[in-house]
Amino acid sequence: MTLRLDGKAVVVTGATSGIGWATALRLHAEGACVLVTGRDPGRGRDLVHALGDRVEFVAADLTDPEAPDVVLRACVESFGAVDGLVNNAALDHTAAFESAELADIRKVFEVNTFSVIAMMQAAVRSMGERGGSIINVTSRLAYAGVPTMAVYAASKGAIHALTLTAAVELAPRGIRVNEVAPGMTKTPLFDAWLADLPDPAGTERDVVSAIPAGRLAAPQDVAAAVAYLASDDAGYVTGTTIRVDGGYTAQ
Repeated sequence: MTLRLDGKAVVVTGATSGIGWATALRLHAEGACVLVTGRDPGRGRDLVHALGDRVEFVAADLTDPEAPDVVLRACVESFGAVDGLVNNAALDHTAAFESAELADIRKVFEVNTFSVIAMMQAAVRSMGERGGSIINVTSRLAYAGVPTMAVYAASKGAIHALTLTAAVELAPRGIRVNEVAPGMTKTPLFDAWLADLPDPAGTERDVVSAIPAGRLAAPQDVAAAVAYLASDDAGYVTGTTIRVDGGYTAQ
């Protein structure tokens, strides 16, 4: 593993499971100091134990208006700067479009859209003229219609549009803004969803059969793309989407 991120300080939200956990491990392995956030202090302590050094955990509900500045300030206090932000925290939502409750829709957008905007604003303030990299984790669903996923897709589609505009606006300040759009990924959330279905094995076969690569993404696949965008190897890359979906949206 090369140390492409040696000396960089990166914030990862939603880091206590799945893609966020794998991303924190990958960035740390490439030399980064990592400030990780999540709502579960127990899992946060587990992650800190797994990484060992160059890591701090801040328990935070990112829908709290004060949380973004608290998190970014903690990164500066712990590591001296903010060089990167990975917006991974998200709330899943599945429902028939016509019956989706407005209260649930608002909750999804609070987590998946509004908190991401607030984290980006706080990161820009913390980066200042030093520049840095912002990576938003969106979804294949921002690019492909899937029944019952309209609300979730819309919340991620909003971040896709934001990524493009922020990339152009912030480029003169040396801040790159990109996104990684995962396909169906084998995370604890996926496993829990599958376990609640009448035919888990059959459903998984159906899901995999729709993916040209013939398998689900692993969290590490997504983490590798994030690490590239956080590194200086992507120094001339901004406003770009890396679709880590095994070819699903290329069909």
